[in-house]
Amino acid sequence: MAIDLDLRRLRFFVEVVRQGGFSQAAKVVFAAQPTVSKAVKQLEDELGVALLDRGSRRSTPTAAGAVVYRRALALLTASEDLASELDELRGLKRGRLRVGFPRVGSSALFAPLFASFRRQYPGIDVQLAVHDSKRLEEALRAGELDLAALVHPIPADFESQDVRSDPLMVLLPRNHALADQHSVKLAKLAGSPLILFEEGFALNELILEAFRKKGISPTVAARSSQVDFIFELVAAGTGIAFLPRIVAEQRAHRSVRLALLDEPKCKWSTALAWRRDAHLSHAARAWLAQAREKRAS
Repeated sequence: MAIDLDLRRLRFFVEVVRQGGFSQAAKVVFAAQPTVSKAVKQLEDELGVALLDRGSRRSTPTAAGAVVYRRALALLTASEDLASELDELRGLKRGRLRVGFPRVGSSALFAPLFASFRRQYPGIDVQLAVHDSKRLEEALRAGELDLAALVHPIPADFESQDVRSDPLMVLLPRNHALADQHSVKLAKLAGSPLILFEEGFALNELILEAFRKKGISPTVAARSSQVDFIFELVAAGTGIAFLPRIVAEQRAHRSVRLALLDEPKCKWSTALAWRRDAHLSHAARAWLAQAREKRAS
């Protein structure tokens, strides 16, 4: 049986599986929910099988859906690689570069790089995306991004180029017993409740792994995706928090004290990553070259 698959329908289906539902998928692909639902139904009709189990609150793939999901990822990735190679034939006067950044530290690290790249290559359409680390990895594997800034350790199926390594700073309420210290050992923070980022943030795992290595099981008092709100939670005495120095020192709060985390092996190290089998366009290589220059300067 010959099947003429529509890549747009496949992309919608893939996103429904990733997001666990039509509403969230519609937001990600910038389409109306009925449009996404109709596209997935058309795909099911075309293939003659049900792809989603709609009986539960979360849309999960059927056995056939799991096969289509896996194949769809490969097809979409190949499609993006084709577009990238065609862009390369045009050189750096035209083309597209898709770069993903983490929610923490992106502005400080990459805004100057973006500005200089745009000045040098004004014809390149640079598309920026901001996600948590897990979503960035998924997007790289699916060919939705050419490059993504990830926090070490970098998964084995990616190649990478280091960008920056920063120590962590501890955010302490001003009445904390250690608030007047310039630097603090992790063991001294064992009794303080933590304020972490929401699930999916690489910084969480870095912090929790450091505690695990010390044999400490910290209490998590709160989670947030907003750096400003985390500062306010610390100021209110909810707990302590950790941020890379480049992020923490950008902000000042009269009720929050900063101390260097005195754990040399616990650093927030970022790198630009890409799929090992990906075709790196001229634009992507130019971005990496500029990142190397800025790191060396």
